Amino acid sequence: MSALRIEHLNRSFGSLVVTDDVNLDIAPGERHVIIGPNGAGKTSLVNQIGGQLAPSSGHILVDGTDITGHSPDRISRMGVARTFQRNNLFQNLSVIENLRLALEVRLGKPLDFFRPADRNAALMTRAKELMAQVHLGSDGDRTVRNLSYGEQRQLEIGMALAGDPKILLLDEPTSGMSPAETARMIELIAGLPRSLAILMIEHDMKVVFSVADRVTVLYYGKILATGTPDEIQANARVREVYLGVRH
Repeated sequence: MSALRIEHLNRSFGSLVVTDDVNLDIAPGERHVIIGPNGAGKTSLVNQIGGQLAPSSGHILVDGTDITGHSPDRISRMGVARTFQRNNLFQNLSVIENLRLALEVRLGKPLDFFRPADRNAALMTRAKELMAQVHLGSDGDRTVRNLSYGEQRQLEIGMALAGDPKILLLDEPTSGMSPAETARMIELIAGLPRSLAILMIEHDMKVVFSVADRVTVLYYGKILATGTPDEIQANARVREVYLGVRH
């Protein structure tokens, strides 16, 4: 069974079609990257999967269960987590506090900074595990606003992982990063467990071909091609409309 299956998905805004009969299968543990020029409909597609945008027609299935048109909260509870192009972090809280908040939300409990520390032992242990998993070191007391941009992106992935998702949606995770920050993000994504399927929008071809098992090219809302990185690089039509053209 596919971790994520998209069947004949369509979305339009009046006469503007942003998703045009998209069909896609993502296997459990697969790293699948979506590329395409500006306006291709990449973020619109991910927004439909995450529940931020309702499809006009078609179906989205997670582990065989139809989630089409469900709310983001309900989709999250079904095992789909995501990050956005812009960080959604609590800038005045510490790294650990951000991770604790994400963990408590997953448990359906309000964040309580006044609870005795021994009652928070399990949460703190898990928060530290997440901090290590996203390569943020051991100093969880750092305030988020003092982190580098790349570190904030790493933290956002840690918060997404707090819900133990089956599918992780990443919307341009390396956008705006320096080469060193991009290299760290590649290493982070490559190190995530293979029990987790990843669907990622990306514009940096070095990142795409470093992490992808398969690549899908969107072009004006339609799927132009899907294949392995080698197949996509060898596709004459893809080279014509996208590869080698600045995103």
